[in-house]
Amino acid sequence: MIWRAEMLDQLDLYWEHHLMPRLAGLTDDEYLWEPVPDCWTVRTDEDGRAVFDWQEPVPEPPPVTTIAWRLTHVALQVLGTRTSAHFGDGSLTMETAPLPVTAEDGVTALREQYHAWRKGVISLDDTTLQRPIGDAEGKWGERPMATLVLHVNREVMHHGAEIALLRDLYRAHAS
Repeated sequence: MIWRAEMLDQLDLYWEHHLMPRLAGLTDDEYLWEPVPDCWTVRTDEDGRAVFDWQEPVPEPPPVTTIAWRLTHVALQVLGTRTSAHFGDGSLTMETAPLPVTAEDGVTALREQYHAWRKGVISLDDTTLQRPIGDAEGKWGERPMATLVLHVNREVMHHGAEIALLRDLYRAHAS
């Protein structure tokens, strides 16, 4: 068994049959819809710059988030910065990444970062999947790279399901 192939098959199945079909037709109104007050989202500030709502430590309980926030989180924090750190030059961070403020830009960023992550994972073999992740993941640094790949799969599926639910709630709310 080639574990890399199994990990990619899991992510690809979710991507092709669940997440991407549920993102078809996403509108800007849905993307930015705030189902409750004080949601975390991606917003444009008074200077026209895109801002990703975030706070360390994350409040308890964490705020409800918009589809824009979830899509940006998956595209940039889950996939993009990790692809850059582990398979690139490390230059993409939440401070340097262009934040998507429209649904089209959000889905495009997600698609681009997914394909870049996938290309990086394809480059791994069983030996590199067993090596420590390294400093880019902080406290996880000593864990094997396979742990990170599985975590990314879980994050994409978890947040993708939340995005699908938010779309369902938006549709029910708009009816």
